[in-house]
Amino acid sequence: MSFLELARARYSVRSFDARPVEPNKLLLVLEAGRIAPTAHNDQPQRILVVSDPEGLKKVDECTPCRFGAPTVLVVCYDSAACWERSYDGAKSGEVDASIVTTHMMMAAIDAGLGTCWVMNFDPAKLRAGFVFPEGVVPVALLPIGYPSDAAAPSPRHAQREPLETLMLK
Repeated sequence: MSFLELARARYSVRSFDARPVEPNKLLLVLEAGRIAPTAHNDQPQRILVVSDPEGLKKVDECTPCRFGAPTVLVVCYDSAACWERSYDGAKSGEVDASIVTTHMMMAAIDAGLGTCWVMNFDPAKLRAGFVFPEGVVPVALLPIGYPSDAAAPSPRHAQREPLETLMLK
């Protein structure tokens, strides 16, 4: 499958079956996140893998958007490890974590898994449920697993603006 075919095939899975993600597939997804580009190649991404029942319950307490996934990747960045733009002090952490998340989403679909990028979570509850080192900032939750038989792209999935609309003149 070409990259564009893969990108078109990916959709936000909002219904997972209970099958666990095989360790080898999880490692492929995590490797895609490890090799993702980051600003200055500083690699500030930090990823928490949650797949135990207690941890998944904690995830459920901070978001309504796990969708029954058997595994959730909590994608974070270490603010002390980010590249900083000299002109205004802007840090690359959120952008780096977003690039990493995108790479992992694409690796997941390539491995026959589904994901859903989730920003709808309560960071305070997430921090209360899990121990994060100082300076580590959660950016996204990535539920991952096998789509259920009921999973389907949202009705808006294929709606795309024309390229001309997206181009600045």
